[in-house]
Amino acid sequence: MKKIELNYQPIEWRDGKVRFLDQTLLPHEEKYFETDDYREIAAAIKALKVRGAPLIGVAGAYSMALAGLHIYVKGRTELLRRLKDIAEYIGSTRPTARNLFWAIERMLHAAQDGKTVNGIRQLLVAEAIKIHTEEAEATYKIAENGAALIADKSAILTHCNTGPLAATGIGTALGIIFYAHAQGKKIKVYADETRPLLQGARLTVWELQKAGVPVTLITDSMAGYLMQQGKVDAVIVGADRIAANGDTANKIGTYTLAILAAANQIPFYVAAPTSTCDPTIPDGKQITIELRNPNEVTRFGGVSIAPAGTGAISPAFDVTPGKYITAFVTEQGIIRQPFPREKLASKT
Repeated sequence: MKKIELNYQPIEWRDGKVRFLDQTLLPHEEKYFETDDYREIAAAIKALKVRGAPLIGVAGAYSMALAGLHIYVKGRTELLRRLKDIAEYIGSTRPTARNLFWAIERMLHAAQDGKTVNGIRQLLVAEAIKIHTEEAEATYKIAENGAALIADKSAILTHCNTGPLAATGIGTALGIIFYAHAQGKKIKVYADETRPLLQGARLTVWELQKAGVPVTLITDSMAGYLMQQGKVDAVIVGADRIAANGDTANKIGTYTLAILAAANQIPFYVAAPTSTCDPTIPDGKQITIELRNPNEVTRFGGVSIAPAGTGAISPAFDVTPGKYITAFVTEQGIIRQPFPREKLASKT
C-alpha cells in the first residue's frame, strides 16, 4: 500500500526537540508545540495533549531522550541512575497503556550499552527515533492485515480514536478502515462519541473526514440500537494493554460494545501492535485501570453539566475478556481464537 500523505503529524523529533500536536484543541484548532524539556512531554501525556497507546509510547521514548540530553550529571553511573528515576516519573503519567512502559524499558536497555555520558545520549536519541519508525511501520502492516477482514459495502463501528493521532503511521483500527477505503471498498463508519472526553467525536471524525471516509457520529448509547437494526457489520477498536490470555484494556465503553456485538453475532476485532501485548500478566484482572479526575465527567469545556456537588467516577479504561474478541490484528498477522500465548507476546 502506498503510504497516505498526512498534512498533520502528531509527534516529531526535530534537531534535539520534540514537536507535538495538542490534541485537546482539536478539531477547532490545529496547534503544535515544541520543547526540549522532558517534563513538558510527560505533562502533555498526562493531560491527553498527546494520547493513544502507541503514540504515548513514542512520546515516552522521546521524553527519555530529552532527559538524557539535558539533565546535568557528573558521569555515566549518575546518568543511568537518574534515567531510572525519570522513567518512573514518565511511566506514572498513564499507568494502563503497555506501550509506554515497553518503550521506556527499551530506552533504559539501550542506555546500558553506552560507555560514556555522550555515548548514552546518542544511543537514547537513536533508540527513540527507531521506536517511532518501527511503530509507524507496524501500523501499515496492521492495516494491510486487517483490511482482509472488511467486506465491500460494510458498515464498521469504532470507538475512541485509533488513527495516526493515536498511533502514528496510518493508525490501528482506523488504519484498517483507511486501507480498505483505499482499496476501493465502499465502506461507512459509525463513530462513537466516546464520553467523557469525546475522542471519537473530536478526533476520529476529524481524521476520517480528512481521509474522505464516510462517517456518521453516534452517542455511545446508540450502538446497541444500530446493531439490533442490522446496521453494523463489524466492530473494530484499538487497545491499551493485552494480557497473555487475550483480555484487553481499551477506552471505557469498549467492554459494553463487545457484549453488544456478541449478543448480535457481530465480529469484534482488536487492532494493535505487539508492543501493546503484556505477556507478564496472565489476565485482565492484573491490568491497572487509570482513574482520572471526576471533573472530566461533571464538566466539559470548562462548563458544568451536572448540579454542584455531584459525585462522579472517571475510569479511563475497561477490560474486555478475550472470549468476546473475534480476532486480534497485529503487524504479525491475524490471531484468532483460541489465542496462543506465544503470539500475544510483546516484541523486544
